[in-house]
Amino acid sequence: MNLEFFSKFHDPYMQTPSGQGAFLAGVLLGYMASRQAGQGGDISQSPLFKQIQFGRMDMINLKRLLSRVPTLLAAYRENMKYTGLMAQLSASATEMMLQAGDEELGVNGNFALAAGFLNARSYFWDIFPVSQASNQSEEGEEEA
Repeated sequence: MNLEFFSKFHDPYMQTPSGQGAFLAGVLLGYMASRQAGQGGDISQSPLFKQIQFGRMDMINLKRLLSRVPTLLAAYRENMKYTGLMAQLSASATEMMLQAGDEELGVNGNFALAAGFLNARSYFWDIFPVSQASNQSEEGEEEA
């Protein structure tokens, strides 16, 4: 798992456990929502997307969503690729959020969450570059 890409962010919030946890949560939730929607599907129609209150998320609601991830991964294990990687990402996001303490998301946290969500596919493969390389060699192209 590669988290070195955080060093390219100049926003001081993204150098904190709170910022990194919110961002990783966004990547995780965005990737899961895109997988729920399916290839070529409308992500806004995925069940997970409909549960996220973009711009108005607070720590309680984010923790509620993340606490459901193990159940969602188990439910989608048959039909969703990379559930093991998503479980690792979930563990890292929740660990960073625990390190942040009682800090509320606020504007910075909501922005980090949205940035991760909107760019989930790209950042997912930045975080797991070896998995992408092995996926490309097995299937001849990156999974969509």
